[in-house]
Amino acid sequence: MTTVALAVTDGMLHLELALACEVFGGSGPDADGSWYRLRICGPRAVRAGRFRLDPDDGLGRLARADTVIVPGWADIDRQPPDDLVDAVRTAHEAGARVASLCTGAFVLAAAGLLDGRRATTHWAHTRELALRHPRVRVDPDVLYVDEGSVLTSAGKAAAMDLCLHLVRLDHGSSVANTLARRLVVPPHRDGGQAQFVTTPLPEPDSHPLAELLPWAARRLDQPITVEDMARRAGMSSRNLGRHFRSVTGTTPLRWLLTQRIRRAQELLETTDRTVDAVATATGMGTATTLRRHFHRTVGVAPDAYRRTFRSRTGAGSPEAD
Repeated sequence: MTTVALAVTDGMLHLELALACEVFGGSGPDADGSWYRLRICGPRAVRAGRFRLDPDDGLGRLARADTVIVPGWADIDRQPPDDLVDAVRTAHEAGARVASLCTGAFVLAAAGLLDGRRATTHWAHTRELALRHPRVRVDPDVLYVDEGSVLTSAGKAAAMDLCLHLVRLDHGSSVANTLARRLVVPPHRDGGQAQFVTTPLPEPDSHPLAELLPWAARRLDQPITVEDMARRAGMSSRNLGRHFRSVTGTTPLRWLLTQRIRRAQELLETTDRTVDAVATATGMGTATTLRRHFHRTVGVAPDAYRRTFRSRTGAGSPEAD
C-alpha cells in the first residue's frame, strides 16, 4: 500500500487540504485494499483558515512516505517555517515523490526542490515565484507540471487535476476516470491557466493611452493597424510602442490580439454565434485564424472553451441571432 503524507502547518489553504484528503484518504474505486494510506503530518494541531486539524504524525514522518503533498501556502509574503522546509527536503532526499498544490510551490522552492526544474503555481503568483527563485523555470500557463519526482499544480481547482494525475500514474487511467466520475469532476481538463486569466483595461485617465485603448476596444471587429492607433493618439508609431510597453507591458499588436481573444471568449460564453461569426466579430477574419490564435493564447480550441464556460444565459440572447 502506497503511503501519502500530507505536510501541514499553520497557514495552509483549507481547500487544497480537503481535496487531497478526499482523493487519497477515502476508499479506492476498486475497494480491493490497494488504495493509498494517508497520513497527515504536522508539528502540532494546526489552523487552516477557520478549521483546526490534528495531525496523525510529526513532520519527521514525511521521510518514510512514498508521496509527500504540500498544500497551498496562504501568505506567500511570509517565509515557510524552517521545520516544514527541512522535512520536505529530507523526504525528497529519502526518495519520496513530492507534489505541491497551488502556492505550496513556494515551500518546494524554499527547499531547493524546484531549482533547475519547470514548475507552476497559481497564475496570480507565478511572477513572484520567478522573481524570488530565479533558478526555477516558472510556467504560468499550465494546470500542473510533472518533473518526475517533483510535481507542482496551478491554483485551487488545478490541485484536483494534479491529484488525479497522481492516481493515473499509480493506478492507471481507468481507475482515475472512475474516481473522477465519483467526485463529479472531469478526469482531464484541456488547456492551461490562460483560459482563466482576465485581462482588464488599465484605469481610465491615468496614462497617455487613456482615450486610445477604449477607442480600439470598441472597434475590434474592424482592421486596426499600429499606424491607425498612432494617428489616433497623435504620436509616432515608435512613441506609441514605448507608451504601450509602459502602460500594458506589451506591444500594440499583442495588446490588440489579447483584446480580440478576450472578446471571442465573451461571445463564446454568452452567445450561440458560430466560430466563423465570432471570428468576424473579433476582427480575426476567418475561423481558421481564430482557432489558431485562440488555441495558442488560451490553450484550448474555441469549441472546447465554449463547452466548458457556456453561460446558461447565453442561449436566446439578442447576440445569438
